[in-house]
Amino acid sequence: MTLIKKITLGLIATAGLSGAAFAAGHSTQMVMGSDQDVSNGVVSADEIMADANGWLVVHRTDAAMKPGPVVGYAPLRKGKTSDVAAILQEEVKSGEMLMLMLHGEAGGMKTGIFEYTLGAKEDGPVKVDGKLVMSVITAQ
Repeated sequence: MTLIKKITLGLIATAGLSGAAFAAGHSTQMVMGSDQDVSNGVVSADEIMADANGWLVVHRTDAAMKPGPVVGYAPLRKGKTSDVAAILQEEVKSGEMLMLMLHGEAGGMKTGIFEYTLGAKEDGPVKVDGKLVMSVITAQ
């Protein structure tokens, strides 16, 4: 085997290993949202990446950035989804902050029925490295 072939094969093997290590250490789960008008009773996430079927859950929040009561939710399928809309179940005024959060479809009694209540484990929040997968927006 020539020196060039050995170097090329070595680089390919190294690139493959580092790519696999990078993929294993970095989850792709995410929620991206932007400030928006919610006067129509709907809030949307721009893009969501989920490792499993679950829920986009809309929590009230404030400057403390803690998830508050749920004001809306929508089902999600595994993978990348764009423009995910959730119907708000109560009025949200302009200037209020909302947390768009990824929740799982696990631990509940029924598949396809959103069973989470604040602090419960059923259909609870997804965490990556101990952090919630979410985005905070301001209602316009």
